[in-house]
Amino acid sequence: MNKTNRKKGKFITFEGPEGSGKSTQAKLLVRYLKSKGQKAIFLREPGGTVIGEKIRGLLLNKKNSDICPMTEMLLYMAARAQVIQEVIKPQLREGYFVVCDRFLDSTLVYQGRGLGVNLSLIKHLGNFLIRETKPDLTIFLDVSVKRGLAVRGRLRKLDRIEERSISYHQRVRRGYIKLVSKYPKRIKVIKPHKDKNKTQDKIRKLI
Repeated sequence: MNKTNRKKGKFITFEGPEGSGKSTQAKLLVRYLKSKGQKAIFLREPGGTVIGEKIRGLLLNKKNSDICPMTEMLLYMAARAQVIQEVIKPQLREGYFVVCDRFLDSTLVYQGRGLGVNLSLIKHLGNFLIRETKPDLTIFLDVSVKRGLAVRGRLRKLDRIEERSISYHQRVRRGYIKLVSKYPKRIKVIKPHKDKNKTQDKIRKLI
């Protein structure tokens, strides 16, 4: 790899079922890192770029109920390709902590385990896209499906993905558990506490 492309920063991703508190904890971590004098940025997937946010709108809009599983997977990959090239790689080269709410693991479990898209295909496309831009650490916030969806439902109306069946979301969670067992060095499990600050304390110890 060319030295000019070698990353100097750290790439941290947050994963978990719906309602696990990923976004909140990721933003709290970025705020903490900045308070310690570190350069840090928060991103979400899909999103993080103008193009990515437009794709996000397509994917989460309940009116788009006819999106097939393969199209859904490819749209997530397209948004990921854009944010990697436009934001993640440049920020890592500048020495930033890049903290991202979801990444390739989400596609493996949501479209792979959840919808049945070929896992080998997802891995192949994903590895081709991310190449050296792999997470240094993934924090998996593990909550039960019913609890997570209940939390999400109290905050706002469910989007196209969130309103899928309980059995779908259970397949997603089981998919995460399999990833944890496969990549124990990279993926660390945190059981969220009712007090978000106590959850954040656990995360800071990992960092």
